[in-house]
Amino acid sequence: MRKGLLWSLAAVVTLSAAVYQRMTGPTHPFRVRAGFGGTAVSFKLPRSAETTGDVVISVPAPAPAEGWVDWKRHKTSDAWSRVPLVREGGRLVGRLPRQPAAGKIVYELSLQGSPGAAPDTLPRPVVLRFKDPVPGWIIIPHVLVMFAGMLCSTAAGLAALDRKRNPRRLVLWTVALLFAGGFVLGPLVQKFAFGVAWAGFPAGSDLTDNKTLLAFIAWAAALVAGRKGRPARPFVIAASLVTLLVYLVPHSLRGSELDYAGMDRGAGMTTSYSSTNRTVTVKTMGTGLPPTIAGS
Repeated sequence: MRKGLLWSLAAVVTLSAAVYQRMTGPTHPFRVRAGFGGTAVSFKLPRSAETTGDVVISVPAPAPAEGWVDWKRHKTSDAWSRVPLVREGGRLVGRLPRQPAAGKIVYELSLQGSPGAAPDTLPRPVVLRFKDPVPGWIIIPHVLVMFAGMLCSTAAGLAALDRKRNPRRLVLWTVALLFAGGFVLGPLVQKFAFGVAWAGFPAGSDLTDNKTLLAFIAWAAALVAGRKGRPARPFVIAASLVTLLVYLVPHSLRGSELDYAGMDRGAGMTTSYSSTNRTVTVKTMGTGLPPTIAGS
């Protein structure tokens, strides 16, 4: 396999895995399509926000449409609170109160095409997680280094399939990049965002940390198996596949989550599953027909 073809294939696989991971993550905005008496609008509902301010919910909706948002702290017995959406020009706008880092709220959006019309509510609540701001001088190198590590990992796996190539140098680069991105820059990002540098094994069950650890262990095994310059092709191919599977896991799945019950008692951080992204279509608002809601 020619070098240009090898790196082109590695780039395509890496970009595809990175986009899939980000788009399916539980913090990716929740996409909604809504219809108001024959007028279709599209908008996004946030599922990630910073602790620097309240969260703005903004819905493009022609008058006389109205709406509101019901919310409460996630995984608590709190009563639901209602925030009316206020018209600002051609949009309905509401604000949800900010939470501490790793805090989550669950909210439901309800819309009606006109006052007194039957409201349409999204078929399931949206979960939103808060984080503290992360400086660009940390997050940008972290993303670039992790991407480079995945690129080298894929290239090493492809090189191991070619009997004319020795993937040893790519193995060394992969191990170095995964270590720098996952165990140096990654913990710094998490420390800034949630106040905890490492929440994976053995400290916790954060899936992002654990999948990084799993990929690194696979590559450490390939590194040891290839000592003295041996290609160790089966180990390299296995490590590359493990890393690819790890990257296909949605980003931030089972991420850091504030334990509100523990906080109310005096402390607590835990990890929890959050559902993945999908698009919801809300139809027939304000048409006088029975409201229907379909998800895709």
